[in-house]
Amino acid sequence: MMNHMGSRASPVAILTILWTSLAGTALGGDAVRIDDRRELLVDDHLIDRLEGGARLELHHPRPREKVLTLDRPWEGLYSGYFTVLRDGPKLRMYYRGLPVARHSLDTEVTCVAESEDGVRWTRPRLGLHEVGGTRENNVVLARHRACHNLAPFIDTNPDARPDERYKAVGGTGAPGLVALVSADGLRWRDVREEPVITKGAFDSQNVAFWSATEKRYVCYFRVFRRGVRWIARSVSDDFVHWTEPVDMQFGDGPAQHLYTNQTLVYPRAPHIYLGFPTRFMPGRRALSRKLVATLGTSTKTWDFRNDCADIMLTSSRGGDVLGRHFLEAFVRPGTDPRNWTSRANYAAHGLIQTAADELSLWINQNVGYPTTHIRRYTIRIDGFVSAYAGWSGGELLTKPLVFAGKQLTINYATSAAGGLRVEVLGGDGKPLTGYGLHDCVEIIGDEIERTVVWKNGSDVSALAGKPVRLRFALRDANLYSLRFAR
Repeated sequence: MMNHMGSRASPVAILTILWTSLAGTALGGDAVRIDDRRELLVDDHLIDRLEGGARLELHHPRPREKVLTLDRPWEGLYSGYFTVLRDGPKLRMYYRGLPVARHSLDTEVTCVAESEDGVRWTRPRLGLHEVGGTRENNVVLARHRACHNLAPFIDTNPDARPDERYKAVGGTGAPGLVALVSADGLRWRDVREEPVITKGAFDSQNVAFWSATEKRYVCYFRVFRRGVRWIARSVSDDFVHWTEPVDMQFGDGPAQHLYTNQTLVYPRAPHIYLGFPTRFMPGRRALSRKLVATLGTSTKTWDFRNDCADIMLTSSRGGDVLGRHFLEAFVRPGTDPRNWTSRANYAAHGLIQTAADELSLWINQNVGYPTTHIRRYTIRIDGFVSAYAGWSGGELLTKPLVFAGKQLTINYATSAAGGLRVEVLGGDGKPLTGYGLHDCVEIIGDEIERTVVWKNGSDVSALAGKPVRLRFALRDANLYSLRFAR
């Protein structure tokens, strides 16, 4: 791939011959139109082949601070089903408070906490609902069937009414999911008395949002299929009338209990949905009875000792496919034994940029223990999956693409000794003049956005609107995302 690899024929040099002979045979099909969208490598939507040691690599978020301990009388051991939203400079975290192991109108409430940085959270004293004899609390909904799992979102539909800027779904079992709206996210009212979606189990966190790409509301919710916790989807033009549910398809992988789904629009690429479902493993016991006896959980009603769970990564581009490219865990339980019992490790519904190069997500841990809390995790922007090749090198060849823009920008990282180059191939599968692999200025470093430059510059506007392929030659390097910038 690079001059410093020595005089002996490299794997990349050998692959050059293969690309020239093979790439032209596949350019006759329909090209993938990406225009100026940012594309992540969380699926194989753009990928034709990975060769010579290149592979897709799953990356894992890093645990950070405990940001909220759920120790108020109306919160407690079984708090759960968290949602994190950004509303201007303020973040809001919604969650169920449940101090005792009993689902009922008199025990479940919906709470809110607020933050400016995602690390320091406060509970506003709202005075909206009396709970336990006091209104000095952060409760936004009480004595309502949606308190079990209320999942709010800010409606970005350009036609949304100001007094319905916040929307939410909630409810479990019969009669179904109810729809609620709010002007300020604190004072909620039912859209109508009757539920809006009735065909499902709903006994989990059911999430909805406005999709600018699909131009409609989308809801992902809990169903059971052949005794397995599964996910279904319904869509709506008005948030009231929803289509017949469709079960999500996960490819050829095993049927696994996906307790929550946490599907959301990825903000930097809104045509891509990411999900962080909790994979529940009933009957899979990790801890000895002796150790469990020291942990301090109450097992009088719910026995948390015999199960465990982790968090996965899914992706979708709409429709009935929710891909699990990786069956490995996105977030493992870790070293704390209280995260190795049932119903620990639940991601909040929400993904927020909290630094120039960082995304934050929040995970509910130690569920069922007095230490139950929310911990912040961080991950590189776009950094969920990368195309990676080690020291021996490797290559990624895209499918035919049609783009709109002037420059190719990439999110990448290399070692000091590694690097990457990019080649543009035309309809005959051959490198375009001036855009060959060795015309590309070698890229070394670690940047969220880097413009690719060839000997004649970075302008690729003459190629816009025409089917081309991109060939990435990598050595000890990761490629996370790409975009043609206008």
